[in-house]
Formats: sequence, C-alpha cells, structure tokens
Amino acid sequence: MNLPTRIAEVVKYLDSIGFDYGHTRLSLFRAVLVLIVIALVYAFGRLGNRGVKLAFRRMTRLEPAQQVLGEKLVGIVVWLLCILIGIDFLGIDLTALTVFSGAFGLAVGFGLQKTFGNLLAGIILLMDRSIKPGDVIAVGNQGGTGTVGQVNRIGMRAISVITRDKVEFLIPNENLMINQVENWSYSSLDVRVKVPVTVSFETDIDLAEALMLRAARESKRVLDNPEPTVWLHSFGENGIMFEIQIWIEDPEEGLGNVRSDVLKRLWRLFKENGVEVPFPQRVVHVRSDEASAPQGEA
Repeated sequence: MNLPTRIAEVVKYLDSIGFDYGHTRLSLFRAVLVLIVIALVYAFGRLGNRGVKLAFRRMTRLEPAQQVLGEKLVGIVVWLLCILIGIDFLGIDLTALTVFSGAFGLAVGFGLQKTFGNLLAGIILLMDRSIKPGDVIAVGNQGGTGTVGQVNRIGMRAISVITRDKVEFLIPNENLMINQVENWSYSSLDVRVKVPVTVSFETDIDLAEALMLRAARESKRVLDNPEPTVWLHSFGENGIMFEIQIWIEDPEEGLGNVRSDVLKRLWRLFKENGVEVPFPQRVVHVRSDEASAPQGEA
C-alpha cells in the first residue's frame, strides 16, 4: 500500500468520527484540519510581518515615524489576508454564522475595547507625528515627578520609553492621547536647563555672575548658541539667589549630570576667588531675668 492510499484511509477514518450538523460535517478530521490551518495562518502572518518590517527598515528615505506607521498598516493587511485565506481554505460559510458571529463580535468588542483603542491611538500618534521613535518625552511630569525617557518603539498596544536608569516603561498608547505629554524633541532638540545658585550677601555680584558664566561655558554639553545667561532671581533669607540658564541639544543624555558638571566647576571657581556659599543662619535674642521680671519684685 503506497503512501497516498494510507493517507486517504487515515483521513477517511478521522472523518468517520463525528456527526453532521445541517449541511456541515463536524468530525475529528475537520478539527485537526482547523488546528493545522490556524497554525499555518499564524506562521505565515508572523513571517509576513517580519518581511514587511525588513522591507520598511531598508527604506532609509522614510522618517522613523513613517516607517513604523507603514509597518503597522501593512502588517494589519497581511494578517487580514492570512485570516481570509484560511477561512476560504476551510470552506466556512460566513453567512451561516451571521447570528453567532454577531454575538461573538459584540463580546470581543467589549472585551477588547481598550486594545482596539490603543491600536487606533498608536496609528494616530504616528500619523500626526506628535510622538515618534527617538523623541525624549515626559509623561505625568506634573510637580516634577513622572517618567522621563527616550521613545524606543511604538507598538500595537503600548509605547516603549527607556529612562536614563535603563528602565523600560510600557505606556498604553491611549494614555498619550488623553493625558498631557511633554515632548522635549518635538520641533527641536534644544532644551533649556536651569541651575539655581545662592551666594552670601557680602559677595560681589558682578564677580559671582562672571564665574557662573565661565563655569557654564566650560561645560562640554552646554551650547554656545544660545549662550548661557545668569539671572539674579531674588534676595533669599540666607543669601542672594541666582539662576544659571544653559541650553543643551542632547536631552536623552540626562539633565542632572549637566547640572552637576556646572556646579562642580563653579564650586572650584568660588573657592579660587573667595566667593562664599551661605549656610542657614538664625539670630536668637535671649532676655535676661531682670528684664523679664515684673516691676516691683526685688
């Protein structure tokens, strides 16, 4: 007995284990066939998506956001084609499943509402180019707290943001549509950094300002244009408060380290030129017993 004959007998035996439902035969063979088709659809869908990604990555003329948007849209088309081909191969009559598919679609719609919302939000973000891979963003940064990092990739469900601590946050795309987001590199990579400095009241403010500008200009990451500036902010309780304003063009490298570099250079310059950094001081008045005693007491 040759191989095709054996296969035909196995198929006939598996198909005999089942029952008829209307004009449809439900059998073990059909169940195995469905599993095989689902596996093939999944495999070809993954391979097709991988091919689409490689094709768009080679299109260097496109911007990163356009590449990601093209990958998502073509990837959805590839999956739809694979699913439709699988349904056609199985010979499923979709008109016979109208009622069931309607109820199933309604249940899936409620269950995957957030998923489809995040998918559409990701496509919208890529289309209007408000957020794209490589941008430095701050999410939930009200009051100085939140997540600040560089956008690594925009996925179907969430956006990947890597912080300076190499911690990767997955933020749902829908959150970026409805919440306030700071994009530090939306139209330009230039970011202004403010460095507060306090000196004693006896300090020559012209000398202090010159030293602050020197420390800022000697820092490697500080830009020459726009040039650093120094503002006298206010007269505080313990000293004169200044603010150094500097510009950088690489916010993805962090802000705290550039502040630290400027302050360390300024500390050395203050030491060399005798400029004092104040410390908190309090004046305490002590009343003597004689002054505090009531009149008429000896």
